[in-house]
Amino acid sequence: MENILLIFICLLLGFFLQKVKDFPAYSYKTLNQFIIYISLPALALYYIPKIVFDKTLFFPLAVAWLGFALSLAFFSFLGNRFGWSKKLTGCLILTTGLGNTSFLGFPIIEALYGQKGLQTAIIVDQPGTFVVMATLGIITATLFSEGKPDTAEISKKILLFPPFAAFVIAAVLNVIGKDFTDELQLVFQKLGSTVTPIALVAVGLQLKIERYSKHWKFLGLGLFFKLVITPAFFYILYKMLFGAQGLVIDVSIMEAAMAPMITAAILASNYGLKPKLSSMMVGFGIPLSFLTLAFWYLILTTF
Repeated sequence: MENILLIFICLLLGFFLQKVKDFPAYSYKTLNQFIIYISLPALALYYIPKIVFDKTLFFPLAVAWLGFALSLAFFSFLGNRFGWSKKLTGCLILTTGLGNTSFLGFPIIEALYGQKGLQTAIIVDQPGTFVVMATLGIITATLFSEGKPDTAEISKKILLFPPFAAFVIAAVLNVIGKDFTDELQLVFQKLGSTVTPIALVAVGLQLKIERYSKHWKFLGLGLFFKLVITPAFFYILYKMLFGAQGLVIDVSIMEAAMAPMITAAILASNYGLKPKLSSMMVGFGIPLSFLTLAFWYLILTTF
């Protein structure tokens, strides 16, 4: 599980680099831009053309879309009810509506369910979480940041969002049954692999443990929603209401239980949606999720 070790090392590196005087104070912004303009588009161009769709993939594919809709409804209601700022509401929607279904999810799912489980996890992540982030995520970030953008401005930001542009190209290739040359695929794979280490260092650079921070109660609420309420929702919906069973369903629920998506925190930070809180959601959510994932795995294997 070297991926898990890499997560903690990169977070700690970023955290301790805050103390290095010669390290630029706002370097995390540059790292964030590298992820958005290079790493994420490369991921889309590598994975999307290879996905094979069929009707059995509805359940894993729906995880990201329904999960984001649930987060949007839940925190929009609470935000209006308690008079939260738009930035706080937007931050919580992004960081709880999008899960770390790839870098954290892939190794955990493969360890628990093998290669067949990993195939399902890729469906949850690529046409699910990744596309939601590149479309609904950017719309949410725009709407809940300062100003009142119109439809034309939102459309422009989506179309010019590098990961979305790359997804469109990759989706077209998928439809026509084509892919890039082997050499280009290798380049995209290597560039895409930079997402997690760079993103986690950037998160670590922004992570501050402030004992009396006003963010603690929102952190607790956000993580409880992401790690407990969201997987419980899919457990009830898929297993109790639809009566669905099997490996695909179990993997879908486990992916729904993953910690907040690193890129969602980057997106929230770039749009000024409570950067400290978004970093805390990832920094504290990842280690805590190992406990909650063990709980959900026990539930799925027992009942």
